[in-house]
Amino acid sequence: MAARRGSYAKGVAKREEILTAALDVIARHGYRRTSVRELADAVGLSQAGLLHYFSSKEELFQEILRKRDEVDSHAFDSTPTHPIDGFFAIIRHNADVPGLVQLYAQLSTEAGDPDHPAHDFFVERYRQFRATFAGLIRDEQAAGNVDADIDADRTADLFLAAADGLQTQWMLDRSIDMAESIGYLWHLVTRRV
Repeated sequence: MAARRGSYAKGVAKREEILTAALDVIARHGYRRTSVRELADAVGLSQAGLLHYFSSKEELFQEILRKRDEVDSHAFDSTPTHPIDGFFAIIRHNADVPGLVQLYAQLSTEAGDPDHPAHDFFVERYRQFRATFAGLIRDEQAAGNVDADIDADRTADLFLAAADGLQTQWMLDRSIDMAESIGYLWHLVTRRV
């Protein structure tokens, strides 16, 4: 039994190594220019060896995005100022990792198909984002910074749509400042600078 548990722990560790390496490779080379072979080479595996740790290529890419969210959350959610500052920091950081932005945009579009392996991942991700963001808006309402008649859930949907839409625009025109635009929208809603 101990050997089995050790084998499992090694598998989990290798999977984490793959995901961490993939974040770096895709961020540097772009989603469209990164092959499974390059990801495998980055961790010293064959393509088949790499895919042994994932049920499919789609699951691999979904897990790369989950890892990106985890890394971003640890890096930016513990900001000492207002919680929204962590969100702005993530958006600013996205401009430094265009390949991951491309991966997110591509996979989220494909996951619109209910049969796509990443469908449930994105449904849950959007649900969590809306709940978190609606909570931030309710906190601002309680502090008197947002009108009480603003629907926090619908406004959270609009922020999510704006963030995703700005990413698409930014991929086409790198002069767009995604964080500044979302910050301006936050200012319009909250009357905060």
